[in-house]
Amino acid sequence: MRYVKLASLTAATLAATLSLGLLASSPSFAQATQPATGGKMAPPPAAAPKADSKMAPAPKAETKAAPKADLLDINSASADELKALKGIGDAYSAAIIKGRPYKGKDELVQKKIIPEKTYAEIKDKIIAKQK
Repeated sequence: MRYVKLASLTAATLAATLSLGLLASSPSFAQATQPATGGKMAPPPAAAPKADSKMAPAPKAETKAAPKADLLDINSASADELKALKGIGDAYSAAIIKGRPYKGKDELVQKKIIPEKTYAEIKDKIIAKQK
């Protein structure tokens, strides 16, 4: 009886060890050694066209910093710079300057400096920088 228990315990331990060993070596748990594309590597990048080809040159990539340079800071802009904005005249530019400093550009509407319709036209062209 004792021999049967010992044999079954040994068999159960061996089975558990083997099943854990097989699980650990399966690809779902281990890092793959081959590319995920089924062993095929990605094709090399295409060669650049020759200078004498009749294709138009590719447009240069624009940086995102360029549009930000066009933004007008409402906390430091002069009256003339503010008047250049669509819908902003002498009265609105004077009111903007009088209401400084602004924490955000949306304060122009919140403080009732300019109407919302005018703000909608200029909101992409202005910024309120903080010191």
